[in-house]
Formats: sequence, C-alpha cells, structure tokens
Amino acid sequence: MLSPLFKQSWVVLGVLLNMLGQGMLVGYTSVLLPPLQAPGAEIKVDIYSASIIASMIGAVGMFGFFTSAILMDLCGRKFVHGLVAVPGIVGWLCIYYADSVTLLIVGRAFGGFAAGATVSLGAIVIGEYTSPKNRGMFLNLKTAAVCLGNLVVHVLGHFYQWRTVAVLSVWPLAASLLNVCTWPESPAWLVSKSKYKESEKSFYWLNGRNEESVNEIENLLTAQKERMANDFKNVSFGGKLVQILKKFTRKDFLKPVMIIFFACICLEACGRHVFPAFASQIIGEVTGSKSHKFYYTLGIDSIITASAIFSSVLVKLMKRRTLLFATGFLSLIVLYCICGYMYLVSVDILSSERTYIPMVLFVVYFILSNLGCTPIPMALLGEIFPLAHRGVGSSVAGFIFSMCVTLAMKVTPYLLVHIKVHGTFAFFGTILGLSLAVLWFILPETKDRTLQEIEDYIYNGEFKQIVDKEANVTMIPPQKNYDV
Repeated sequence: MLSPLFKQSWVVLGVLLNMLGQGMLVGYTSVLLPPLQAPGAEIKVDIYSASIIASMIGAVGMFGFFTSAILMDLCGRKFVHGLVAVPGIVGWLCIYYADSVTLLIVGRAFGGFAAGATVSLGAIVIGEYTSPKNRGMFLNLKTAAVCLGNLVVHVLGHFYQWRTVAVLSVWPLAASLLNVCTWPESPAWLVSKSKYKESEKSFYWLNGRNEESVNEIENLLTAQKERMANDFKNVSFGGKLVQILKKFTRKDFLKPVMIIFFACICLEACGRHVFPAFASQIIGEVTGSKSHKFYYTLGIDSIITASAIFSSVLVKLMKRRTLLFATGFLSLIVLYCICGYMYLVSVDILSSERTYIPMVLFVVYFILSNLGCTPIPMALLGEIFPLAHRGVGSSVAGFIFSMCVTLAMKVTPYLLVHIKVHGTFAFFGTILGLSLAVLWFILPETKDRTLQEIEDYIYNGEFKQIVDKEANVTMIPPQKNYDV
C-alpha cells in the first residue's frame, strides 16, 4: 500500500513539473533577446520591443490569476490545474513558429496567462493536498522547481537555437497535464461544496487515517459547516457581487491581502524574475566578459537552485519568520556591498580587473535570498487566505503579483541602460529593505500549523489550542465572523 507521503509527493510532482515549465518561461528571455538584438537577426527586436516581450508574462499573468481563481472555486482544483497548462503549451508553439515580433508577444502572452494561473493555484493545491509537517517543504520545492527551470532553459539556450528551446519547453507542461489526471479532488474544495463524504474519502486517501488526521478533518468539517450555516442561500448574482465587495471591508480579508502585497514586493525586489530574465546582460556587465558569461550564469543558476532546495530542508527545521528575516536582512547587506563595490569601479576608484569579487558577492547574495526571500512569499499564497476568501483572495494576490512582475520586468531594461547594474540593484535593494521591515510587524508564524489553525488566527487574531491532549478530545476554538 502506498504511504501518504508518496501520494502527497505524487500530487506535488504535477505542480512542480508545471512550475519547472514556468521557470523556463521566465528565463527564456535571456535566450531569446540577445540573438534577436544582434545584427542580422531574423526577427529584429529593439529595446522597446524587448521590454514588451520581457514584461508580457506579468501583464497578461493577472488575467490568468483571475481566471484560475474563478474556475478553481467553480470547477475544483484538479480540473483547473490541468486546464491552465494548455495555453502554456500553445504559447511555446506560437514562439516556435513565430516570424514576427507580434507572434513572439502573443506566445509570451499565452505563456504568461498560464504562468499567472498556476502561481497561486499551485500553492493552494500544495497547501490543501499536503499535511502541515510537509507543507512548508513542498511549498519551498515549488520555488526550487522554478529556479531549476531557469537553469534548464539557460543550458538549453547555450547549445540550441531559440526555436528549438521553445519546443523542448513544452514537455514539462505536457507531463504535468498527464500527472494531474491521476489526482483526487481537493478535500477543502469538496467541503466548500458541502460534499462531506467525498471530502473525507479524499482526505484519508492523501493523509491516511490516524488520530492526527482524524482531528484535522473533523476540525475542518466543523469550522466550515458553521461558516456555511451563516452563508446566504440562493442569492442572486447581484447579491453575490455585493458579498464579494464586502470582503474588501473585512479585516480577515484585508489582513492576508496586506501580507501578500508586501511579500510580493519582497519577492520581486530580491531579483526573483529580473535576474533570470536578464542574466546574460547582468553577468556580461559585471564580469566585462562576453565569452564566459554562460559559465558564470550556469554557476549562479546552479547555486540558486541548490539554495532553493536546501531551503526546503531548512523550513522543516526553522521557523518561517526566522528564516525569512535572518536571510533577508543579511542578503540586503551583501547586496549593498555589491552595489558599492561596482560603483567605485565605475568611477575608477577601484580596479575593474578583480571581477571575481562582485561575482562571489553575487553568489552569496543569491544563496541568502533564495533561502528565504524567494520561497517564503510564494509559500504564503498557499496558506494565508481563509477558505471562504481563497478564491477572491487568489485573484487579488494575482493582480498584486502580476503588477509587481510587470513593473520589474518593464523598468529593468531601462535601469540597466541608464544606471547600470549597481544602480539597478541598489534601487531594488532599497525596496526589499522596506518590504521586509513592514513584514516584520504583520507576518504570523505558520510553521506546522494546519490551514484551519491559520484561518482561525486570521479571524481571531491569535492561534488557538486545537487539541486538549490531557482530555484527549478535540477542542474547537470559537469561530468569529464567518459570515461572508
């Protein structure tokens, strides 16, 4: 008989394959743009077109977020996760057959739609399908898969022409689609649709049946039955719209939105999408060597991926807040050292011959940032929103995330031209420091907490003791304000 860990890992594999494909999409910019900006390119791309191609995945990604948020509440997590892989496959095929900048942009738009649709959906799937003790590790592996995708596409881009890389990038998404067909439906979604027996069956398939799992599913069923008893039944479309708008006046909705807002800023400011997309340009300026930039890029990609994987181990040993702020503020110090050194080189105070110094500092920076600043904000998407707000919250988070990605990708080409690498990273570093400072005051500790415990915290402002171990009975905390 297959163990719960194996079953949960199998489900997570489908998400990780999808995220591997999204990492290849983000990193593909550094494979696509340099040959198209070179003299005699078959499709000529200027800096304006390059910024559109790079930022398109973020601009269209918000529509993907909205679509998946609506559909995953209506149709379930399993169906939608498989469905949104299709436009990603279509996007890569458009790029492969592209004969103009327009078709390249269309391909990137399809890819961006699929990427946006799966960012929060993938996190929610992992959050709802896995046990509390494994959830942090699996959510961090989701980030590691994206980093691995960056590495894979950069390696492929060194050995193959950009069209070949595009068609090879289809396979992770196709494999993910096949994997999803074997999933059960999410227990949390089944509960939200009052399918209690099906929910229990799915939950026990994923988690096995023991005292801990029985307590968890009973807490989930009890809390959601109470919440749904306060729901308005058979309301009109206008009534449902009013209910959605009322969420924006509720503390239990605005609080996780605020956390996600600053988490997304932190994620983008640490260079999560900027570096993979413009790796060749950044490394080329730092080292002053065009011939060896692939090897530098490959080395940093490998280190970033290894750091993200190691973060999945650390998150089981350390508290989320400790990991985020310790690595975040340390990475910020290292980043300012990089910018200061490169500025002194640019004004001829220091010699430009010691290129290994900024490269070593960049390695340290990306190790630190990928231990905390990159994976933990992405993990929050899968655990911070209460079930009642998960659909609308996912849409809002998608809008925030997409705007952050779009702005970062849109301005970076201009920043690299006008204020160089040191100015660009100094700018992003300042934003990173401010976002970490705000998160220090508003981010709760979620390590080893069930989604229901986190939901109770969002509603009540404190974590409740769920199980009275001396009496050996389940204690349901008082539920407040479950009307939506």
